[in-house]
Amino acid sequence: MSCRQSRLSNGIEALISRITAAGPSAKRPPHIELESPVSVLAVRSVIALILLASLSACDKQEAKAPQGSVAETNETIGKVDVANAGKPAPAMPFTNPAGGPATLAAYRGKPLLVNLWATWCGPCVREMPTLDALAEREAGRFKTIVVSQDLQGQEVVAPFFAKQKFRALEPFVDTKNVLMTALETDTLPTTIFYDAAGKEQWRVTGGMDWSGERAKTLIEGALNPPGGKG
Repeated sequence: MSCRQSRLSNGIEALISRITAAGPSAKRPPHIELESPVSVLAVRSVIALILLASLSACDKQEAKAPQGSVAETNETIGKVDVANAGKPAPAMPFTNPAGGPATLAAYRGKPLLVNLWATWCGPCVREMPTLDALAEREAGRFKTIVVSQDLQGQEVVAPFFAKQKFRALEPFVDTKNVLMTALETDTLPTTIFYDAAGKEQWRVTGGMDWSGERAKTLIEGALNPPGGKG
């Protein structure tokens, strides 16, 4: 489940609570009372079906990886999307670990994997160790950065990094969420691969095991595209 779906679920639960807490309307016939256990169960059943449909749609891989589809495994994978392939990395500034300005466009000259995440996002936190391992292992071939979308910035990100003791990742922050806006995504995590010219190759919305075969296929396809044009 992506963090967007988690917020949807929480919002629906809050709606149920408001409905059941309100009590019967003065104009509602006595036989139609939403606060009855049977009625609430029915409401929850419908909501469960809606959420199940949402999850199925989000988990469905609607776009193929650069070198074709990937065989089904039990690895965690989000939605792979190549609809934005070819778009240049945005020049919107965010903040580097030292507190100065940084942009994705500044990394042109070497392939770049950028991950948008937040400390409150479960799928983001779960994939971070595999991103850290990837960043260390592939440092010679491409740069990996993770940019927090936490509004509190280093106040919450710095303690998280101190606890996790990552070997390769550094704490970039984007407290104004300018990257989410520029990249037109409302889901965390979102991970995008750029070639050395700063052009998007693919993006993944949702969690991924970055040590798995699917991630390897995506990355190799971006680094070694058909025709040998990197």
